[in-house]
Amino acid sequence: MKKYISIAIMAMSIAGITSCDMDAPSQSSLDASVVFSQSDLAEGSVMAIHDCWGKTNSYRGRWIAFYGMNNDAEWYNGCTYSERTNAKFATANYSTTEDNTQLNVTNDTYTALYQGIEKANIAIDNIRQYGDVENNAGMAHLLGEALTLRALIYVELMRTFGDVPARFEQTTNENTYLPRSSQDDIYKQILADLEEAENYCYWPNENTVTKTTERVSKSFVKGLRARAALYACGYKLYSDGSYRQSTDAELSGDKMYQIARDECVDVIKSGRNTLGTFEENFRKLCEENYTAGEESIWEIPFKEGRGRVVSSKGIRMQSPWNQYVQYQKTGSVGGECGPVPTLYYDYDVEDIRRDITCIPYRWYNGGDNNEGDAKQELWGIKNWCFGKLRYEWMNRKATSLDDGINWQLMRYADIYLMAAEAENELNGPANAVQYLRPILNRALPAEKVNALIAQYSASKEAFRQGIRDQRKFEFAGEMLRKQDLIRWGILDQTLAETKVKLQQLAKREGAYADLPAKLYYTYIDKQTLKIYGLNHGETDDQGDELRKEEGWESKGWITSNDEPNLTEDIINGYYVVDKPSQHCVWPLPQLVINNSSGTLNNDFLK
Repeated sequence: MKKYISIAIMAMSIAGITSCDMDAPSQSSLDASVVFSQSDLAEGSVMAIHDCWGKTNSYRGRWIAFYGMNNDAEWYNGCTYSERTNAKFATANYSTTEDNTQLNVTNDTYTALYQGIEKANIAIDNIRQYGDVENNAGMAHLLGEALTLRALIYVELMRTFGDVPARFEQTTNENTYLPRSSQDDIYKQILADLEEAENYCYWPNENTVTKTTERVSKSFVKGLRARAALYACGYKLYSDGSYRQSTDAELSGDKMYQIARDECVDVIKSGRNTLGTFEENFRKLCEENYTAGEESIWEIPFKEGRGRVVSSKGIRMQSPWNQYVQYQKTGSVGGECGPVPTLYYDYDVEDIRRDITCIPYRWYNGGDNNEGDAKQELWGIKNWCFGKLRYEWMNRKATSLDDGINWQLMRYADIYLMAAEAENELNGPANAVQYLRPILNRALPAEKVNALIAQYSASKEAFRQGIRDQRKFEFAGEMLRKQDLIRWGILDQTLAETKVKLQQLAKREGAYADLPAKLYYTYIDKQTLKIYGLNHGETDDQGDELRKEEGWESKGWITSNDEPNLTEDIINGYYVVDKPSQHCVWPLPQLVINNSSGTLNNDFLK
């Protein structure tokens, strides 16, 4: 299915797609009545919507790399207070400015996503007019797919920029320049659009079209509608400067939780998707196994040469010319973003998600310009890597920063956890536990699952906290956490608490007092580390005993030479504003504002 870019190019010429949000569309080179009455041509127009994800400086190269970092699970590695104005660091530390040189570029995320909306509008309008949706199920699916992709783009725009222009019609000379609209209005529209799309789209594997996770299925439509409902009733930063929940009665918590609950339960009851093991999902993603009906529900389809997925969220290859990567002989790839150092220690020691998600090593083959096999090498407590995406799990060698692995937007675990959250908010934990238990069952031993279920079932608030914890453990590295903290209204509180935890970890105080200062390691084989010292209760004394055995060595981890490796400069660079909630979205780039004829600004962020 890695054909979308070529289809997109073809369909752009067919549909006369615009070059930016502010331009009116050119005249179609083929008559719309011809294009949108034929399934293969109409499909090309719908697939062209995907082009918005792959622009060089947009979603693929900037959003995936930078957005969503610096929460209690994820941060951008290397951020410091002294370098807080560094353009990359500033995308994560809540001090992003409109002239940020990583974001204020041509083909930026905002502009590229609005190009996708324009293409979606063209497809939707013309399929409605010429597609014979009532009598052609395939054409109906294409309409549902276009409605869903447009809704997804708006969800991504709003969580990135807050209030944005509501453009649900094709651009004309009369509506070229639009101001920001309330997120409330956009959420109401896309919730209605997704409800309509459910009537059109096939379930996974119901049709040849939905045999791949690269195509929209009814499972994804329903899951996205549930996610949109939870975002709609949650806290948001509006363009009047208020950080609050919606006051619109149509977006009340009860109504939105009911939508989220019903949509997720429908997916679960359909039996069209299965969970599998935690590791299996990510291995298949890296192996480019896009078979529908398993845990992965929908992915942005990137072909080789597009999508900085593993290079941003994978394990670092310090010298990327080895058995797994042939990118260049100097520099590094991977490891830009990683777990906040406290995350690993928050997991239960028997939680299988911990050692898949949090990786304390990088791959290294001896230095720049070297060729040959790399081995695992302890990196540093300030530079953990995410392990869900790994070059070593790929079936081919990556040859550039753009590794071509799909970006997974939704998996079945999220359906279960959204169902559990919504059911608890509506009716309490008694019925909600049935949706949480499958996630816990595959992560922990049975006795610990039962203990957690008993703990969470004590009250609605206890279950709410359980959901917050389990979403952190389940989705770390998948860029859902920041938006979860925002919508729950606890971003400022959580960041402040995490900063205190980082300070305690740096000094081995409080919950971290029983951790050793060093890590002790040997090699199981020529490339695989065996590590002692990462678990609570392990000691330097025992580590020193291990060092007496052949092959064991040590490395300063929490401290080196009695000095913390998590310095105050690093901890203070975690966020650099008093109230992150007032800066929890990116400003529109200056180039976008300059081209808006005075209709757009970032005044609410200043």
